[in-house]
Amino acid sequence: MTTDPIVKTVQVPLSPEAAFELFTARIGEWWPLHQKSVSAGQGARSQSLEIEPAVGGAFVETGHDGGRHLWGTVQEWRPGEAFTTTWHPGKMADHQTRIRVTFEAEGDGTLVTLTHSGWGALSDAEAAMREPYVTGWDTVLDLYVAA
Repeated sequence: MTTDPIVKTVQVPLSPEAAFELFTARIGEWWPLHQKSVSAGQGARSQSLEIEPAVGGAFVETGHDGGRHLWGTVQEWRPGEAFTTTWHPGKMADHQTRIRVTFEAEGDGTLVTLTHSGWGALSDAEAAMREPYVTGWDTVLDLYVAA
């Protein structure tokens, strides 16, 4: 079983600042909450998904029942450049990976690169969850690009 980072890259027709804002401040508009959320695992659609815009900010889902589910904590916040968060949706923070998203001007748009790392720090059973993320990030990023 590999513990290598998952790296996904997409091009969006936006400036790096606008691409960053869409990914972070407007994440609840395009994230597939009906299928990729804690509430979705309970057969319902979440109410919202938000990222507090600062280092130490919460990446949090408001579930279908109003409960708050912490997905991670912001570790890096550089608007128009990079965003990093711990990642443990629906799990305890001591069972986390890490997501870093970078935004680089390219031509008339922005190259957005998502790197999901930290698999080696997990138990074998937890690290086995890596494979669904390989295609799951494709789904999520396709929706981001379409937004």
